[in-house]
Amino acid sequence: MPLTWNEIKTRAAAFVHEWRDEESERAEAQTFWNDFLGVFGVSRRRVASFEEAVKKAGGGQGFIDLVWPGVLIAEHKSRSKNLDAAFAQALDYVPGLEDDALPRYVLVSDFARLRLRDLDTGDETEFALEDLLDHIERFGFIAGYERRSYDEQDPVNVRAAARMGDLHDRLRAVGYAGHDLEVLLVRLLFCLFADDTCLFAPRGAFLDYLIARTRPDGSDLGPALGALFETLNTPPEARQTTLDEQLAAFPYVNGALFAERLSMAHFDAGLRAQLLEAARLDWGAISPAIFGAMFQGAMDAAARRELGAHYTSEGNIRKLIGPLFMDDLRADFERAKRRSRPELERFHARLAALRLLDPACGCGNFLVIAYRELRKLEIEVIQALQRGQQVFDVADLIRVNVDQCFGIEIEEFPAQIAQVALW
Repeated sequence: MPLTWNEIKTRAAAFVHEWRDEESERAEAQTFWNDFLGVFGVSRRRVASFEEAVKKAGGGQGFIDLVWPGVLIAEHKSRSKNLDAAFAQALDYVPGLEDDALPRYVLVSDFARLRLRDLDTGDETEFALEDLLDHIERFGFIAGYERRSYDEQDPVNVRAAARMGDLHDRLRAVGYAGHDLEVLLVRLLFCLFADDTCLFAPRGAFLDYLIARTRPDGSDLGPALGALFETLNTPPEARQTTLDEQLAAFPYVNGALFAERLSMAHFDAGLRAQLLEAARLDWGAISPAIFGAMFQGAMDAAARRELGAHYTSEGNIRKLIGPLFMDDLRADFERAKRRSRPELERFHARLAALRLLDPACGCGNFLVIAYRELRKLEIEVIQALQRGQQVFDVADLIRVNVDQCFGIEIEEFPAQIAQVALW
């Protein structure tokens, strides 16, 4: 599980105290970044590497101080060195990176100052190390707390759908098809999301397992996935005491997603590379609503016509659920908030008692978006009920959950995707 913000702030205060007087670059820079990622509960060894060789934009060889593929690159200078030069140097490395390793964030530091830029939005901030606590939430993406508005046309969503579609087509082309392929793809989808949303800990455990425990030629990837799926389906108390330490760190996942034994998929170097490319994307920044696009990509045109399969966009779903029930719920919430606390508590209980049914759910987009909007409303209800009181565990207050969502679907693959999307 991710660290709470209170835990992160406590670690950040200790980090500032430890590093506020450091001046050299090479002697301590790597320890600085190890400690910095540790503030957010992330092991640098699992997600990032030092001194990564790369070709610079103008030609020639360079070495990036820190690379977290697909997320962050960092450059470090000695105290009082020019951060503009460090930042320009970091940007000079970006063209030499592979597409799936391109970062969203650039971070530079001279121990005394930090400068962070979001390359997607252009947002940039620079502050003194002593002021880290005032800016700590800007680094929420490290711990998995990044806030993001989802758009089905967002490039990261499009890339994710394309990666999974390509992997599906390649596996089917080599003869791994039908029910086993569909279940395998859904399991991989779950693992990719779990890896970047802290269901697996530490973050990046799935990617680290693929890299560390499988050969570049892909020959042992199928057995490695089989061992992982069996582990995910086994409660800790039922696991063998001699189980590989890296596998033993994965949690038990209930719900029977990993219960069925599948025929083994035989990967090659190209298939392994495609899975690694998908795993390096930041799935925490991807909307489950794009699963519909993935589902369509896994069906040929004839099958879509025969089944009437249709992907409903997130925007159109929001237009539907507003007048259907969300507008009325929001109006009732505002009335309850004005009246009394007991009225607000009764409204909260009403949200928890709602049931959502999609009788032709497909990949579950309607249920996913409807559930998300209900949870957003519940957060506002909880905030109104607490009125600034300190809460030690918000999970104790949450009453809306995915068990309120039901769907009917004749085809197995979209039904599996709907279930995983809700999880």
